[in-house]
Amino acid sequence: MLENVSSAKERWGGVNVMIDRWLKERQQLIVNYCQLSRADDFDSPEKLRAALLVFCELLVDYVSAGHFEIYEQLIQEACEYDDGGLELVSRIFPRIEATTEAALEFNDRFDGCDGTGVGLQDLYQHVSQLGETLEERFELEDVLIEALHTAHADKVA
Repeated sequence: MLENVSSAKERWGGVNVMIDRWLKERQQLIVNYCQLSRADDFDSPEKLRAALLVFCELLVDYVSAGHFEIYEQLIQEACEYDDGGLELVSRIFPRIEATTEAALEFNDRFDGCDGTGVGLQDLYQHVSQLGETLEERFELEDVLIEALHTAHADKVA
């Protein structure tokens, strides 16, 4: 996953301040995800709880920024340039919406968890499923950025 973030930053870094900031948030989310995926490394329920709280906050912030900032800008560009981008949006957005629902379900399940009632096996299963979902989401977002923003970067600048 981290390699994909680096290549995305190389392709789009500097194109738009908002996208750059969002890609940095994505990278931080992945770092925290990797820490959380090693939940048995936590030597107390309090540390696990703290890690879950931080991760859930980053997760919701990232998903929200996508929906309420980034996607709006990309859709606006697609409308403005009317070069097939809206077709792409109509195919990809339902898949992104499904990943949003999975992320919010994870948050609802584990945010505010006190760390004592969480079975590590249950946590690992949910973290693993979320990781697959996030990887799919990141790939879909990269397609949107490349097709709807990078294609118009010279016109937007």
